[in-house]
Amino acid sequence: MNLLDPVSSIMTRTLITIGPKDRLIEAKKKFEESNIHHLPVVRYTTLVGMLSKTDLLHFMRGYAQSEGDRFIEDARLNAFRVEEIMTTKLAKIESREPIRTALELFKINRFHALPIVDNDELTGILTTHDIITALADDPISLDDYKTNS
Repeated sequence: MNLLDPVSSIMTRTLITIGPKDRLIEAKKKFEESNIHHLPVVRYTTLVGMLSKTDLLHFMRGYAQSEGDRFIEDARLNAFRVEEIMTTKLAKIESREPIRTALELFKINRFHALPIVDNDELTGILTTHDIITALADDPISLDDYKTNS
């Protein structure tokens, strides 16, 4: 992987998003069904926030201990909206930025997802998982490893 390549070369383009007015129960379903950890929150195509699985778990606080508790938990998730717990102050980058810039943002801020925004429109997301996958799938990196071992 060349760190000077644009983030567009490794970002996820097929996005699963949620709206700010959607109920938290919908976010929970999307996290469970899609095996993802970050949901960009959009109003039409404009990014307005990010909801992480950790945000949702913190909101839930492991409340459900029994079947009765699960009913209460679902009621709570139906009562609150995404906008009430989403993160609104986001770092974001453009798709043409080099991968190295994204790595620096991840390193400094210790978050795990960066929305990719071009012309004020959400066009992708870059996660630490995307970077790990790109490194693992890079035949040049693998060849260098085998040569140096």
